Amino acid sequence: MTDHQPVRAADRTERIKGAALEVAREAGFAKLSIEAVAARAGVSKHTVYRRWPSRGLLFLDAVLSLNTAGLGHPDTGDIVADLRTVMTTATDLLGRPPWGPLYQDLIGEAQHDPEVAAALNQRFIAPQTADTLARLKRAMDQGQLAPDFDLDLAMEILSGPLYFRLLITQQPLTHAYIDRVLHAVFAGMSPRSQYDGRP
Repeated sequence: MTDHQPVRAADRTERIKGAALEVAREAGFAKLSIEAVAARAGVSKHTVYRRWPSRGLLFLDAVLSLNTAGLGHPDTGDIVADLRTVMTTATDLLGRPPWGPLYQDLIGEAQHDPEVAAALNQRFIAPQTADTLARLKRAMDQGQLAPDFDLDLAMEILSGPLYFRLLITQQPLTHAYIDRVLHAVFAGMSPRSQYDGRP
């Protein structure tokens, strides 16, 4: 009997996360409650609280359980093409349900809950940042980027437009927009001789 207990616990955890996503999508994060999730999952609220001390941390786990495959950077030897692959994948995720609206809500909750903010950074934003920086560093070592360019700043410049549209202007995130961003950024990051003839 005990051999099956971990499986049942894992199934229950997944059912609770699925219920949290359903409630959030139907009613919005503002109306997400532990009680509503527990009722949807068919468990007691104490079962939920044993796993997550707050609705914010439950929501974080639920959102991050969604598939984000394709956000790892390939290395084809062409830094612009590789960044475009990842950034267009990200726009496809952010630009439509379920990931886009749920991630917007998660970012909003992180502004008010330091625990959610720290966990979101540790589990999602920091690994994505590290992956991008590693790819940029390899490109710099290969001479595809200016040797003195600030790679941390490059990461912020590349990701900033996506968050600006997602959270501020709510304009569409499109592949054409990503192409515009990459063109603007790489005109400044690439060795100058490739663009304006200066040494």
